[in-house]
Amino acid sequence: MRHWPAIALLIAALFTTSAANAAESGWRILKTGWTEADEKGFGEFVRSIAESGCTTTLECMRGPGNPYRASDPPGLEFRIDCAKWVYTLRAYYAWKNGLPFGYVDAIAGQGSDIRFSEKGNRAISRRDLVDRGGGIPVAQTFSELRDNVYSATYRMDASQSEGTPTDFYSPKIQIGSIHAGTVIYDINGHVAIIYAIEPDGRIRYIGADPDNTLMRSVYGPQFGQGQMALGGGFKNFRPLKLVGATLRDGHYIGGHIVLAPNSEIADFSLEQYRGMDPDNLGDGPNAIFQYRGAPADLFEYVRGTLSGGTYSFDPVYELKAGMDGLCHDLQERSLYVNAAIAAGMDTKPAPAFLPGNIYASNDAEWEAYASPGRDASLRRKFVQLTLDLANFILRSQARGEDFRAIWNLKGQLQQAYNEKAAGCRISYSNSLGQQVSFGFPEAVQRLFAMSFDPYQCIERRWGATSVAELASCKDNATKTRWYQAEQNLRNQVERDYVARARFTLADLESAVPGSGTGKPPPADVALVIDKIGRGPILAAMEPVGF
Repeated sequence: MRHWPAIALLIAALFTTSAANAAESGWRILKTGWTEADEKGFGEFVRSIAESGCTTTLECMRGPGNPYRASDPPGLEFRIDCAKWVYTLRAYYAWKNGLPFGYVDAIAGQGSDIRFSEKGNRAISRRDLVDRGGGIPVAQTFSELRDNVYSATYRMDASQSEGTPTDFYSPKIQIGSIHAGTVIYDINGHVAIIYAIEPDGRIRYIGADPDNTLMRSVYGPQFGQGQMALGGGFKNFRPLKLVGATLRDGHYIGGHIVLAPNSEIADFSLEQYRGMDPDNLGDGPNAIFQYRGAPADLFEYVRGTLSGGTYSFDPVYELKAGMDGLCHDLQERSLYVNAAIAAGMDTKPAPAFLPGNIYASNDAEWEAYASPGRDASLRRKFVQLTLDLANFILRSQARGEDFRAIWNLKGQLQQAYNEKAAGCRISYSNSLGQQVSFGFPEAVQRLFAMSFDPYQCIERRWGATSVAELASCKDNATKTRWYQAEQNLRNQVERDYVARARFTLADLESAVPGSGTGKPPPADVALVIDKIGRGPILAAMEPVGF
């Protein structure tokens, strides 16, 4: 629906009067439930926000992508992270359209940090947003919502049918059930929301980070595949109804929220966890999927299914699309690096130790300005593109395909790589305010040198290694040691959320257990292309020294 922004303005105009009244008198409930049209409208609202080009949650909600912004009361706060962002979008749309809403406001789980509980969490109470007369107070409601939901709220058993209802259900992997507005929960602590599904099954999502910046990307293995008890993967908001309310002057007063159980939801399915085994023996990583009669992993199955069965791996197309996405991610990385520099993090002394877990810290500065999780996800995407292309070539060779056809493919891939590489530039302002620029091939070489540590200079944040480029870096000897000692952590592409001791500089320099890996995985797709017809592809897939 490419003309949604224009349509959104028309829709917003239709709600101007009621929305203006809502701003003055509070959130009024005009309907007792969400219709299919309301769900579609929510998806279109999310898409409009995502495609507006906004870079922070505040900018998104106050910018042209939000057709309802004109009726917002002054001072409504929208600086929020990924978990709160999804709930806020849903609640905001409900408010502006007079829809009922409620949410889990208290949970319980085992462990010192239930964001990463090993057995999942459970809901223990809910809050119904009910108009008792005079409207639901808007600012207070959104403030309480921000205080009560976080990533642990998503970490619940997808099969749960007893106790306090959860806010989400697991949808069947099919066209229509996975859509704009569907949530994706990464059990490693990140939450995103889908804003578009392309005809080829490619899923586009948007997510917020602790520094309130936004990340847009494409769904894939970076989300991992967790067990059903942890509730990772796709989630749709559970259907709900306001019952027992009284219609008064066009508004519903009183009543309470009732949520549909899994058994009453037509597209509820545990397929994403159980796989296609009729005996339902799979659970997460060991689930079995097939696409077009051949074994497939979850991510290939999802893409194939959402394409209507038309998807097939076209190496040239995937290379182009993959490089476009990686270039975008690299350029978008400047947002959160620059945020750390603007906050003066690089001028502060290096701390005595790293947080207990660099990917999920309770340290406010680290959580807001460090980038270990986002950088690991970026590296994982480079690695995945390289693996996907290498596997395709290996399968082609195993099938005994004509050497000339493979050689022709190499030429097409080289041409595609050169075309996309030429159109990708990454730049930053160094510590002296001078512009530094480099291209895609150099970005690959810098990939595992890019620092996630916000206390280090911007040159190191962008992986500078040459004496000339580092000449403007103002890091002292201690920060330089920290940078060098963190290399093994930068070599990782998987985020590890196991609780651990806080690493000191000496710990990292001694390479204590849990402090990373000595070599990064292969992430240079150009090496795979170069090896076609010249030698074993596997030679391009060996871990590289650094």
